[in-house]
Order: sequence, then C-alpha cells, then structure tokens
Amino acid sequence: MVIAGYLGDANTARAAKSDKDPRVRASALSALNRMGALGDGELRGALSDPSPKVRMRAAALTTEHPDVSPAPLLHDPSDGVAETAAWACGEKEAADHDTVSCLAELAGGHSNPLVREAAVAALGAIGHPAGLDAILAATADRVAVRRRAVLALAPFEGPEVEAALRRASTDSDWQTRDAAELLLDPG
Repeated sequence: MVIAGYLGDANTARAAKSDKDPRVRASALSALNRMGALGDGELRGALSDPSPKVRMRAAALTTEHPDVSPAPLLHDPSDGVAETAAWACGEKEAADHDTVSCLAELAGGHSNPLVREAAVAALGAIGHPAGLDAILAATADRVAVRRRAVLALAPFEGPEVEAALRRASTDSDWQTRDAAELLLDPG
C-alpha cells in the first residue's frame, strides 16, 4: 500500500480498502489520501470501520478533508480512536457547538488521561468560550493534563483565567509553572 500511494496506483489502493487485515485497510486510506484520490465519502465510510486501527487513521485524515468531521468518533469505545478524534477536532479550522460540548465532556470525564489531554488541547486550539469551563477544571487534573490545560488558556481572558494561571504558576510541575508564567507575563 505504501508503494501504491507513492506510485499513484489508486486501483490497487481502492481494492485494498476491503482487505480483511485492518492494517492494509488503514494503509489503503493513507495511500489514497497521499495521491489526492481519497474522497470525502470514502473517508466518512472509514469512520465506521469495525477496526479501531482504521477508524484511528480515518480520524487523523479528516484534518486534510475540511468537509469531514472526526466528531462522530469522540465517544468511540477505543481510547486511541477517541484521542485521535479529539486531536483532529483541534486541527480543524472550525468546530460547531456540539463538537465543543462533546470535547468539554471528554476533558472533564473520560477515564483515560490521554483522551482528556487531547480534548483539552483541542478546546484551546478551537478557542470557543463554551470550552473554557472544561479547560479551567482541567487545570486541577493530573500533571500532563494540567500542563496542557494551562497552554489551552492562551486564547482566553478574564479574571477566572488569570486566577487559574496564578494557581498554575505555583504548580509542583516546573513545565506547568513555566507555561503559566509565560502566559501571565508574555513580555
């Protein structure tokens, strides 16, 4: 599949989309995308593939397809797929209110800290006011999530943001403290 993608062999790549091996199906998506032959409909179909490997690859590829949203995978049973979908939401140019709400829910309640961290990062990248409460709450999560939450506060202003940054500037983690101090005094 990798060779097919570099040689522009769309027929071979399209045939591999129905292979029984999910690694081959995922590689076929990447090959088609690499050659500019992956249609939005094909990508949407891959978002519901039975394999988490394929769904994860499809979620990542949505970043290059403006009309295909990774949001349907935010509540995927696979943590890896949900994490990738959250990351991809943050890479899109815009997000609707439902996507922001879903990301906020993940940031505050998902059992996997990697999913929470990706959701917080996406909320910061999106910068929608509806995500601010979830980001503020994440400043009290475990260290990697706290660090990401502090960075996610960059597009926001207000007394609650300043208070969170002041708290973070005394955090036990030096990277969290540094990020907070940078945002408090960008000069």
